[in-house]
Amino acid sequence: MVIGFRWYRYVTNAESPYDEVGIELNSRMPAPINKWGCVTLHATFGGALPPYGCQDSADARKWR
Repeated sequence: MVIGFRWYRYVTNAESPYDEVGIELNSRMPAPINKWGCVTLHATFGGALPPYGCQDSADARKWR
């Protein structure tokens, strides 16, 4: 439960998309949850480079 809350707080209220713990948690989430987290982060930080786990497989500088 604590891990889920920490992940949710990262994707919805992050001050930066580069929080190390949040990135690690999001990258290890199942695909549908990870996708939602990346979409949410992209809506907030669309102008920033995507964090690990939200990068496009062809171009790491683009959101997937």
